Amino acid sequence: MSILRENGHLVEISAPVDPDLEVAEIHRRVIAAGGPALLFTQVKGSPFPLVTNLFGSQSRIELAFGKRPFQFIKTLAALAGNWPTPSLRSAWHHRRELGTLATIGLKTRRTAPVLAHRQTPPKLNELPIITSWPKDGGPFLTLPLVYTEHPEHGGSNLGLYRMQRFSDTQTGIHWQIGKGGGFHYWVAEERGEPLPISIFLGGPPALLLAAIAPLP
Repeated sequence: MSILRENGHLVEISAPVDPDLEVAEIHRRVIAAGGPALLFTQVKGSPFPLVTNLFGSQSRIELAFGKRPFQFIKTLAALAGNWPTPSLRSAWHHRRELGTLATIGLKTRRTAPVLAHRQTPPKLNELPIITSWPKDGGPFLTLPLVYTEHPEHGGSNLGLYRMQRFSDTQTGIHWQIGKGGGFHYWVAEERGEPLPISIFLGGPPALLLAAIAPLP
């Protein structure tokens, strides 16, 4: 948030707003006008703030990622298309890019800020989940980071799947055909096992975009 504020890309709205249709309509009008990110600090029925339109412009996307990751992906894409039969000589020539690639992956931590506050039992009705359209089935989480692991070989997947709130403790999830989480769920269902899922909101902006991208 501080980066958006410093660069003039954030407007804070302190007036009370309704998560049922009103927030979505304000959001749509601001996007249509090429406006900034919006921070709603008083969402009716919720003690939590709500931010929208984080990625509404190219400049905000660059603020989220920085220029170096964009150039790195661009270089890798060109390398994959132009690299002939791999050899030690060609690998040495591209050692900088390959070295950077080797450091990318999952890291395990025993503690993290995300674990500092917990609700037991959970109270999903306190989250500022919006209803976007009059004929929607209810309030939907539209940017939840969903982490799953393959029930057999443990391969992991991070994706964004729409989730509808049913109650304080239950949601539905839209497993899109052809997406990693959907494959994991199908395997678990075939084995007659539940699929453990980790879901979190408010992650780093770059991670949200990475979860959408069809990348290994």
